[in-house]
Parts: sequence; C-alpha cells; structure tokens
Amino acid sequence: MAPDPTTRRHVLVIDDEPYIGRIIQLKLETGPYTVELFHDGPAALDRLRGSDPVDLVLLDIMMPRMSGLDVLAEMRDLPHHVDTAVIMLTAKGHDADRERATALGVSDFLIKPFSPKKLLARIDELFDA
Repeated sequence: MAPDPTTRRHVLVIDDEPYIGRIIQLKLETGPYTVELFHDGPAALDRLRGSDPVDLVLLDIMMPRMSGLDVLAEMRDLPHHVDTAVIMLTAKGHDADRERATALGVSDFLIKPFSPKKLLARIDELFDA
C-alpha cells in the first residue's frame, strides 16, 4: 500500500553526482517521502527561497560552483529554513567542515559511501525524535 500523500515529508537532495541523488530518491520514495533532486547549490537555493515547505535537506559538501557549506550558510539566513533539518553527505570528514556545519546547525553527517538503508533509517530516526 502506498503511503498517504498528505503525511509524506518533503526532502531536497542536493548532490552534484546524479547517480547518487537518484539512488537516494528511489530509496526514500519507498517510504513516506517526496524527493526533489538538485545538482548544484544555486538551483537548490532558488527552490529554498520559495514558500513551498521542506522537511529535510540532504546536502553534499563538495560540489562545483558552490559548496554545500555555503548553501547551508545561505539557507540558514532564510527565516523559514532556520530550523530545517539538514544531513550533510561527504566523501571526506574534515574536522573544519564538520565544525562549520555544526555551527550552522546541521542535524547529522553521513560519510560516502553509505548504505541507502542506513540513510533511510537515520532519516526515520530524525523524524521520530
């Protein structure tokens, strides 16, 4: 049975690797999530500036044009996204990146490669908290 669309949570996936974004989308959409994919920071920020609700952002740190940390900083300047949950996705766990993301209110980090099943479990935990 398909999840009730009125209870689906809206997730933005921002990752410059289309294959990774698509895998995440397919996994999340088996659960109570609606997913929008973005492959760069500026396009995602255009979407985030709008008034449509977003429950969670999955955000890659290393992207061309604009890093995930810069996207997160600008996102936090938007009054309607000050408290939006964000999970950072990264291939490298640099302490400086973690410190900046933590200061900007990131909810969690996942190091690539990660299991889509583990990601879904972490997201479910975040919303059950």
